[in-house]
Amino acid sequence: MKKAYLVLKNGKIFEGCSFGADKKAIGELVFTTSMVGYLETLTDPSYKGQIVIQTFPIIGNYGVIPEDFEGKPALSGYVVREYSEIPSNFRSEYELGKFLKDNGIPAIYGVDTRELTKILREEGVTTAGIFEEIPADFSELENFVLSNPVPAVSCDKPAVYRAEGEKKYSVVLIDYGAKQNIVRSLTKRGCEVTVVPCDTSAEEILALAPCGVMLSNGPGNPEDNKFQIEQIRKLIGKTAIFGICLGHQLTALAMGAKTVKLKYGHRGANQPVKDLIGGRTFITTQNHGYAVLSDSISDKAVLSYINANDGSCEGLSYPDLNCFTVQFHPEACAGPHDTDFLFDKFISMMGGLKDAKE
Repeated sequence: MKKAYLVLKNGKIFEGCSFGADKKAIGELVFTTSMVGYLETLTDPSYKGQIVIQTFPIIGNYGVIPEDFEGKPALSGYVVREYSEIPSNFRSEYELGKFLKDNGIPAIYGVDTRELTKILREEGVTTAGIFEEIPADFSELENFVLSNPVPAVSCDKPAVYRAEGEKKYSVVLIDYGAKQNIVRSLTKRGCEVTVVPCDTSAEEILALAPCGVMLSNGPGNPEDNKFQIEQIRKLIGKTAIFGICLGHQLTALAMGAKTVKLKYGHRGANQPVKDLIGGRTFITTQNHGYAVLSDSISDKAVLSYINANDGSCEGLSYPDLNCFTVQFHPEACAGPHDTDFLFDKFISMMGGLKDAKE
């Protein structure tokens, strides 16, 4: 097996074996603690520009199942402890190494992912690269900047997804890097979903007369998205709005709040979130490196969820504006599904608007 090297900007080098595309990768090094769902991770557009470490030690054991894809792969590279070359699953169509090669994703296995995770937790996220040979200098790592990645992962033109069964509502989903299960979660509830590019204006969206607007997940620094923030400012209060992840952050910025980059982010399927209104704690899937500062939110917002580990903002409600947003992923595949009831809450909000119009 061909050797590969994971090189961190601080000079630390990890030797392993290549099992992906034969090219180098430069990106922000992050880790996810999910025990299952590596296909969803690999096809989540929110990982644009990042090299992802899987903390779970064995990856590839159930192969590649295209039905489980969330979108087009956007991550820069992939790091695992042990690669299972021979998958065993009745749904598997081929092995993970082929998927990585076909999609141009460099990958490395045989490295100490536990040590890498400890470095990121203690020192914070850093730039890294996957190389076939150790580079003579680290200038590429030092100069790397992930700037405004949302347009790169958004769709090029609108697309319509029909409701399953009777159409009850029409929803516009603004695609900042949307996961496909957001669409599925809406269509199975009787929504016809029109997915629009991230550069669609508020006026164009309102001209579609939607019952509600979904603001999707997506990559990068939320503050980079000036145009998108302005459009949300124009939309809020005009229709029911539900925002997820980046959509949550953009809405908060549109309403005057501030965001901050976390030391190493929240990525995985085991993040505890406390409901400040209902009192319950839910286990959630998350994938973000930025958070809304709770003490910066406007008087029109109510802090509804916090992270049970670090107390950071995980959800906001805007009761007078028919809008709510969450930092975590209620649509998450492969789970947990504890918070998919939030889609029902969105449906209820749209029903109220529909009745009011009639």
